[in-house]
Amino acid sequence: MGNVILIRFGELYLKGKNKNFFENKLKDNIRHKLDGLDCKLYFGRGRYVVKEYDANKECEILRRLGMVFGLHSVSVARRCGYEFDEIVRLALEMVPDTGSFRVSAHRSYKKYPLDSMQINRRLGECILDNKPSLSVDLHKPDYTLYVDVREDGDVYLYDKTIPCAGGMPYGTAGKGLLLLSGGIDSPVAGYMIGKRGAELVALHFHSFPYTSPAAKEKVVDLAKILCDFCPTIKLHAVSLTKIQEAIHEKCKPNYMITLVRRFMMRIAERVAYENSCGCIINGESLGQVASQTMESINSTNAVVSLPVFRPLIGMDKDEIIAIAEKIGTFKKSIEPYEDCCTVFLPEFPLIKPEIAKVEEQENLIGNIDTLIDEAINGIELIDLSI
Repeated sequence: MGNVILIRFGELYLKGKNKNFFENKLKDNIRHKLDGLDCKLYFGRGRYVVKEYDANKECEILRRLGMVFGLHSVSVARRCGYEFDEIVRLALEMVPDTGSFRVSAHRSYKKYPLDSMQINRRLGECILDNKPSLSVDLHKPDYTLYVDVREDGDVYLYDKTIPCAGGMPYGTAGKGLLLLSGGIDSPVAGYMIGKRGAELVALHFHSFPYTSPAAKEKVVDLAKILCDFCPTIKLHAVSLTKIQEAIHEKCKPNYMITLVRRFMMRIAERVAYENSCGCIINGESLGQVASQTMESINSTNAVVSLPVFRPLIGMDKDEIIAIAEKIGTFKKSIEPYEDCCTVFLPEFPLIKPEIAKVEEQENLIGNIDTLIDEAINGIELIDLSI
């Protein structure tokens, strides 16, 4: 028989009466991820299996499965039946001739005549009889042979476990609006919330012509990378140019960042409601820059009623970069294109804005609702399939 790929899910085993909802969504996500690859999927109790696939596509199948939220790990395995002689024959093909080894059996089919410990002992003895240069080491062996006895008449033997993305199945925890910039942090924030099952809608702010079209294309590329994990992202692009010009003309320079971010949050809340999103998501990390102090965060929170999720709030830059590198967004994020936050950037931005004084400056603008309406009416929905 050819190889099969065992698929294990993670936190779903904790679910109760609604477990079927989560499993069905996970199955749909796996089917979607493997679309276009000629293989068969078997969904058993507690284990999913990819069968009858082209061996040349094995690495690609493993790569795609590794990006599916809700999956814990995968293993390339050999399959045989319940006959013990068949298990021994397959084990001898897999176990090396020298070094130390151990057998680690799991018997989920409780009617199988040997329990897990008996399988370990008997199979280990047969291996030693046929490969006398081997030795047993139960603690730090050179090689571990895993044996999985399933209810469907199959026994799977494998020697490696490859971790997957983990988390909860994408699309099982409502929707969230991700404020997606061209930086390192916001794509990681989207990944972190997507990993918890929330479907993402993305909103990008730009300041054309002060920022270049290439800066927006960079964000499109980042969204496409996120789509490997979060396949249904819709990306909206909105211009902040008129808003920034109005603030620059009428308000004190050091209030620029604070006021712009309050406009961003108001626009984001409107877009979130229009897309049935239950939260706003951003990549803020406490104290990282002037706009991410506790006082600045309170100032921006004050203009919205939706909850604002900040999954990176307690992480330092090295931790965020490590995740960005893992998910493939880091190299794109550090490309040197400006974003909207660099337009009319003050020399000394406020670090601890007082909301009352911020509101005084905001009142000088006068036409806040009109500016927000114009920005929202000009939103561009970007097709990520191109």
